Amino acid sequence: MFSAGHKIKGTVVLMPKNELEVNPDGSAVDNLNAFLGRSVSLQLISATKADAHGKGKVGKDTFLEGINTSLPTLGAGESAFNIHFEWDGSMGIPGAFYIKNYMQVEFFLKSLTLEAISNQGTIRFVCNSWVYNTKLYKSVRIFFANHTYVPSETPAPLVEYREEELKSLRGNGTGERKEYDRIYDYDVYNDLGNPDKSEKLARPVLGGSSTFPYPRRGRTGRGPTVTDPNTEKQGEVFYVPRDENLGHLKSKDALEIGTKSLSQIVQPAFESAFDLKSTPIEFHSFQDVHDLYEGGIKLPRDVISTIIPLPVIKELYRTDGQHILKFPQPHVVQVSQSAWMTDEEFAREMIAGVNPCVIRGLEEFPPKSNLDPAIYGDQSSKITADSLDLDGYTMDEALGSRRLFMLDYHDIFMPYVRQINQLNSAKTYATRTILFLREDGTLKPVAIELSLPHSAGDLSAAVSQVVLPAKEGVESTIWLLAKAYVIVNDSCYHQLMSHWLNTHAAMEPFVIATHRHLSVLHPIYKLLTPHYRNNMNINALARQSLINANGIIETTFLPSKYSVEMSSAVYKNWVFTDQALPADLIKRGVAIKDPSTPHGVRLLIEDYPYAADGLEIWAAIKTWVQEYVPLYYARDDDVKNDSELQHWWKEAVEKGHGDLKDKHVCLIIIWIASALHAAVNFGQYPYGGLIMNRPTASRRLLPEKGTPEYEEMINNHEKAYLRTITSKLPTLISLSVIEILSTHASDEVYLGQRDNPHWTSDSKALQAFQKFGNKLKEIEEKLVRRNNDPSLQGNRLGPVQLPYTLLYPSSEEGLTFRGIPNSISI
Repeated sequence: MFSAGHKIKGTVVLMPKNELEVNPDGSAVDNLNAFLGRSVSLQLISATKADAHGKGKVGKDTFLEGINTSLPTLGAGESAFNIHFEWDGSMGIPGAFYIKNYMQVEFFLKSLTLEAISNQGTIRFVCNSWVYNTKLYKSVRIFFANHTYVPSETPAPLVEYREEELKSLRGNGTGERKEYDRIYDYDVYNDLGNPDKSEKLARPVLGGSSTFPYPRRGRTGRGPTVTDPNTEKQGEVFYVPRDENLGHLKSKDALEIGTKSLSQIVQPAFESAFDLKSTPIEFHSFQDVHDLYEGGIKLPRDVISTIIPLPVIKELYRTDGQHILKFPQPHVVQVSQSAWMTDEEFAREMIAGVNPCVIRGLEEFPPKSNLDPAIYGDQSSKITADSLDLDGYTMDEALGSRRLFMLDYHDIFMPYVRQINQLNSAKTYATRTILFLREDGTLKPVAIELSLPHSAGDLSAAVSQVVLPAKEGVESTIWLLAKAYVIVNDSCYHQLMSHWLNTHAAMEPFVIATHRHLSVLHPIYKLLTPHYRNNMNINALARQSLINANGIIETTFLPSKYSVEMSSAVYKNWVFTDQALPADLIKRGVAIKDPSTPHGVRLLIEDYPYAADGLEIWAAIKTWVQEYVPLYYARDDDVKNDSELQHWWKEAVEKGHGDLKDKHVCLIIIWIASALHAAVNFGQYPYGGLIMNRPTASRRLLPEKGTPEYEEMINNHEKAYLRTITSKLPTLISLSVIEILSTHASDEVYLGQRDNPHWTSDSKALQAFQKFGNKLKEIEEKLVRRNNDPSLQGNRLGPVQLPYTLLYPSSEEGLTFRGIPNSISI
């Protein structure tokens, strides 16, 4: 063991706050001397020797001694300090340490490494936490070594420290949270509205009722508004636990600065340009839209001077110094400017686009509605079998051979269409699209149904119009517009449900529950927390700038003030276990169970790129989880006897997802946070950067014969299309947002990677994780081969010649249309 007077040599790695804010390249060291002297102290805590109260013995206060400039593994902005602890044999083996910051400014603590520990070698503490002045904390900050223990196997001297740390993270549920707090607690979505500013900005509380069920968000503790005691007042800063705000990472800059700048500075600047009529408010031709990427758009000098100095924004718009803003050319038009208009591409994007997880198998005809007939009357489809071109198949044959599919937004939109169409500049339909699976394995649309509420009231059933494919004349323009109404439905569902609700909002309760009930020593904590990185922070930013009343989503997407409310209606039928990819595919009727296949399911669309590639990723995650978890749980009873795990799951489903309750698997959490989010996020700009391909709003209904708008359809189909979809101002705002959201940061950590190789000391876990990373590399090579297979190019490349790469695990920095980050970091 250690002799009397023995000293343990250690190295502390941290990031000073002003390094982070001013000079993140790590070149300046002038401020580092402030950490020396008696500014920062550490005390080792024994994992093997207890004091009279049964807690691990605590060593002497020890201060940082000097700057270590020879450490080869330092990252940008990181600094290393030497430290020597007095420690003898009576103290046992260190397993934790206290740290106190006596300075007025916080710093980001990366790690502590202890060297040459008898019979132990090197002991590592992976910290990754902000440390504020010690007086701001109710208890001294503690960090544990990177060992892994279920609660029952925790060394006895550390048990109470483990429990105390979890208690401090839970807080007491009272008071307004401060910047330095690390408290995780729940609240409902009651801070989206701003009724004190205007009654038009009032929004319903989401969560806590059967009318508007919703996942929970992180509690801030702010007081109520004056106007509505149930609405929480907003502030300039939305609290998230300090370590969830990744201020030490470049991705945080792009996300926070970019999003806030867009909502607070860029959007008003754009609006002023259009108010002054110095910029045309409409696109007059398809070429006008393409000019956004080719020639750029000219804006007034004062608008340019306002937005270009902003970080991130300067790169976003790529001004040429002549008051011209240019967007990058979206992937969908990099080969052909017109292929997006084809029926083949319209259908292909339902299985290989940015929202590939909605299309369903059609098992009965005509399609029926699940809306309550006592409220909405008969909402059955008016599409007739004899109107459909099924390539020679009868309806019974097509149904029997499972060749019919549907993109169905009827029931989701119909309850809101009347309200939406009463808004300014908003006119839409609830849509159903029927598709037929051809012999070559590709889909073709055969009918679109556009439905409106009856003018006599909802009980009078829907007023429906069926539009069939057409290649020539005014009918081809009507068909093009019908596809646009479908895509508007799809774009709104994608942004609010597939993207926001199913990934961002659904994940936050698990983040909160994990930090409240699973110790950093817990194996499941170590398994899951890489997939939580920045989730609470991006969600808080969304509540502040994106999904809030009159925020970017409401001003650019069709449902406007009803946007997030509609996602609550969808959440009523949200089931956690249905988010598992195989279960989702089977539930949607696009796959059937088949034990003889590698993944246990057989796809009914043989090359369904999202599903086929996703099943490869799903299987790799499943294998990783199945190899990791049994290292700590050999029997079912081991799970039942894990008090932290039981409290974690109970709270996650009863409080975090308090309006829904079901079983869980770590596999689903990892899938949602990584691959599912990647599939619905990083294609936003590549596909939606061309607003004609993915319009976010519709402004008028199909023109009637004899009207000037009908004549416009005959004489100028481009103008008719552009007058129907998203106008220029919301297009500029929308493109700005989705470019940021579709871009990988330079410090992104991808699936199969960890930001610290020493995340655990368990060699078996590290070996299993290495195997997982290697498997993902093999899968990526397999996906590349699929995209190069000539027999699969109908669905994988399509008319736009854009290979489906969204589920390639790796990526470089930038707008790459590929890569699966570990977490919902943007």
